[in-house]
Amino acid sequence: MSREDYEVIIGLEVHAELSTKTKIFCSCPTKFGADPNTQTCPICMAMPGTLPVLNERVVEYAVKAGLATNCEISQDSKNDRKNYFYPDLPKAYQISQFDKPLCEHGYVEIETKDGEKKKIRLTRIHIEEDAGKLNHDEFGGGSLVDLNRAGVPLIEIVSEPDIRSSEETEKYLRKLKSILEYIEVSDCKMQEGSLRADVNVSVRKKGDTKLGTRTEMKNMNSFRSITRAIEYEIDRQIDIIEDGGVIEQETLRWDDVSGKTFSMRDKEDAQDYRYFPDPDLVAIQLSDEYIQNIKDTLPELPESRKQRYLEEYKLSEKDANLITSSKYLSDLFEGAIKVCHNPKAVNNWIISDISRILNETEQEPIEIPFDSNQLGKLVILIDKGTISSSIGKKVLVELFENPRDPEEIIKEKGWIQISDEGAIQEVVSKILEANPQSIADYKAGKDKALGFLVGQAMKETKGKANPQMLNKMFLEELNK
Repeated sequence: MSREDYEVIIGLEVHAELSTKTKIFCSCPTKFGADPNTQTCPICMAMPGTLPVLNERVVEYAVKAGLATNCEISQDSKNDRKNYFYPDLPKAYQISQFDKPLCEHGYVEIETKDGEKKKIRLTRIHIEEDAGKLNHDEFGGGSLVDLNRAGVPLIEIVSEPDIRSSEETEKYLRKLKSILEYIEVSDCKMQEGSLRADVNVSVRKKGDTKLGTRTEMKNMNSFRSITRAIEYEIDRQIDIIEDGGVIEQETLRWDDVSGKTFSMRDKEDAQDYRYFPDPDLVAIQLSDEYIQNIKDTLPELPESRKQRYLEEYKLSEKDANLITSSKYLSDLFEGAIKVCHNPKAVNNWIISDISRILNETEQEPIEIPFDSNQLGKLVILIDKGTISSSIGKKVLVELFENPRDPEEIIKEKGWIQISDEGAIQEVVSKILEANPQSIADYKAGKDKALGFLVGQAMKETKGKANPQMLNKMFLEELNK
């Protein structure tokens, strides 16, 4: 049997760090990258006699996420203790939510490869605290614990097993990431672990109704790794079944270098965690008014913004999808338009050169080092004829490498466009004199010869000649 004879079943548990200034149960800061153990206190270090106090902003952000993903919001929720021992978990239990989460029964809509809309159902969204981090010393043979992350607030977004491929997985994750960015509850910096996913994968023969045994790959924080890991795991499970083996329910680790999964431990069941209500925290009770206030203040979401771009700026469906897929790209687009009033040009820069550089450097839109004002000024300089489009591409590279005012860049580099008729005429004469064959080709009806001559002139002037003036003057000379 081949892979086409099997159906893939995927469910995700996504953890997003919330962008609160302080931790979930204490007033320690949550800033990323601080020196180890400098953002801790007796509460997040689990000293005896300390009591947690729930950060209200965490509840607000979780409700926002629930409303933005079409969830029902619970008005009577609570915190539970999830018991397990690990060196970076000071209390030997994690405060989470078990049977009464804040948000339930939502969905995120994606577009399948056939262009159809598909709803990925959400089982729940609940709040919990993050654990600390172990820093392993490969040479010393030991590990050091950093508790800065202990107590950082998370939401866990649990999907139903509605996903059927690695492609759908990536679309779902990108859509979810986009929503969280738009409502500003998480910065979603995957490279910093702000957004990470546990991926559950199983396979079954087509026509079967019983789910296969699933495996779980933990703490994955890159789209590329997630899709590669899923593809590998699908093939691995099918090979085992085809060989007459049995899939073991277990937790796996993905190794990006070897491109393989490795067993970490048997998969725990819920009863292994011995959940019970946290006796130190009161129930979370939300009024209708509280929920409605949050609903009324939700910002514009990706789908709404995309529709507006289609109608207001006449963008193509493809371009609008790309730009609104990231709040940071979308904000860059809108901000630049306010500066230059040329949405078509800004759109072209974002979907072509900016997206290309992001892909080549493996950067996320949030890492773009320049602002919308600088991009808008770049468009103005081209529109005015101060620089050519080819010089504009060089300016963009400079903006990525050392962001500053585009005018400052072109003055510093001597990139101001040559628009002096006398200077351009001189270049045209020089190029024509050096390329008699191209003149003959043009007169013989080969229009491409004109493009070659203009290209040579641009090369001669290092891209600084006004291309419209070059075209005009070449045509005048060639048609004499």
